[in-house]
Amino acid sequence: MANLEKLFSRYDRLVFFDTETTGLQFARDEIIEFAAVVMELRDGVATVVREYDELVSLSPGGFVPPKIQELTGISTQDIRERGLPKTRVARDIGGMISGNTLLLAYNAHFDLSFLYYFLLRDGDPLVLKGKDKLDLLTVYKDRHPYPHKLCSAIDTYGLTGKVVNSHRAVDDVLATAAVALEMEKERDDLHLYINLFGYNPKYGVDGKKIGTVTYKPQPYDPKQPLYL
Repeated sequence: MANLEKLFSRYDRLVFFDTETTGLQFARDEIIEFAAVVMELRDGVATVVREYDELVSLSPGGFVPPKIQELTGISTQDIRERGLPKTRVARDIGGMISGNTLLLAYNAHFDLSFLYYFLLRDGDPLVLKGKDKLDLLTVYKDRHPYPHKLCSAIDTYGLTGKVVNSHRAVDDVLATAAVALEMEKERDDLHLYINLFGYNPKYGVDGKKIGTVTYKPQPYDPKQPLYL
């Protein structure tokens, strides 16, 4: 198994995370599910030490739009029955990412943007301060042709049947962690993508840029790695 050694030489903990939301507007829509996989190096092996998956309560009057319910299988009733208070989830996140931690996601700009506004409203956004970030979608775009969805990466790396891209955060975050391990086997340069996000030059960056991240236009058929 790949051990992500160059990442663990810099960080004590890797936190892969994924969100499901009520829509695409970072400042307006809400996180309805937050999932994370916490990975640490144990006896030289990258080991999952914690899995976290919780539905998140909606704001008063909030609901899950029909299209989101169809996509995720999460209903407004599910949230009412099993959603944790936003402040509780915010505290849990703060605890998970404390210390010398690297944050990883597939299409990280999207999830980090939602996470920031979530913590701004219901937690402490300062827990994100100083945290390095790695976007595995940027890595995948550099290495493989279109399409670049998570399900594409699962298929490319031979993970079909082992993990799934179900549009449920817990499944997608487990898939993202598995993809990262395969990426390291493929080419040992993940550390060079830290705080480097690619974006479609046709559309630009969606929403506000993250101050600690360098954004570069990334075509569908790059001629060289984005970090060069």
